[in-house]
Amino acid sequence: MADFLNAYSIQRWMELCPQGYLEDTVYGHGEGENEPEVLLEDEDLRTDAIRTTVQLVVGERAALAASSGLINCAPDYPSKHFLATQTLDEARHVEIFTQRLHDLGVGPADLESTIDQFVNPNLVKFAEVLLEKVEAGDFIAGVVGQNIVLEGMAFSVFEMMEAASRQTNPKFAHTLTGTIADERRHVGFGENRIGSLIKEHPEKKAEIEKMQKDMTGHMLATFSLAFGEGAGSEDREREAAGKMAASQGEELDGAEWHGTNLTTATTEERQNLLEDVVIGEFKTRLGRIGLEYQAPTGQ
Repeated sequence: MADFLNAYSIQRWMELCPQGYLEDTVYGHGEGENEPEVLLEDEDLRTDAIRTTVQLVVGERAALAASSGLINCAPDYPSKHFLATQTLDEARHVEIFTQRLHDLGVGPADLESTIDQFVNPNLVKFAEVLLEKVEAGDFIAGVVGQNIVLEGMAFSVFEMMEAASRQTNPKFAHTLTGTIADERRHVGFGENRIGSLIKEHPEKKAEIEKMQKDMTGHMLATFSLAFGEGAGSEDREREAAGKMAASQGEELDGAEWHGTNLTTATTEERQNLLEDVVIGEFKTRLGRIGLEYQAPTGQ
């Protein structure tokens, strides 16, 4: 218990995050870093970036609602303390991705209408399954849904985006780097805290696995729609990536992630890669806490 107290204490969070990898950053990136002019001047590229960032804001808003809602139903103070730090992490994520929308030209008065215009409806359904458990005060299901499923998905999505952005958009890549560090810690809490509780409440397994199955189905539908919107635009994306890399003084040499060159991969190959990585991580992490991955119907 002492290790648990130390690993997830507020003191530890302060040392790791505000005084650690977030020190000297502004909205998660280096001061003076900006979105590439090439991106801002190309309306198609800017729209794609806005659409992508809207999904990040919506996902992080769900994570903020879930982590804050789980505090009161947490069974012990170490868990409450950790969830309090996670709530601030998620609020920061909402803020930094909202700021990116502003940097992309979305004014404060247009923020909510822009989110409504571009939000993926399947992502909304994904969040609703999780928040139903949180609102019911179901701590075990809520933490699995939040810290294993949602955070596990976000962790891999952010990693893929960060790899693709290193040469083309350092500002965005640096923003994602700090977010990935947060997600890694959140997933670790989910694995370390919930495994023992599931052993104490084996009757919860079927219900939680059903939640994971439903959330995964909505996640895959989210990916399908998101990648479908970019299908057939690979040549334009590669040309734009080359221009953005050149604007940073870089020569585009391809962004590799899990052995795949994201620059040369087709949209379908990138979608399949992301799905395989996320589901593989789900299976591993769920297995560690005593649950069995449930594939959505038709998968």
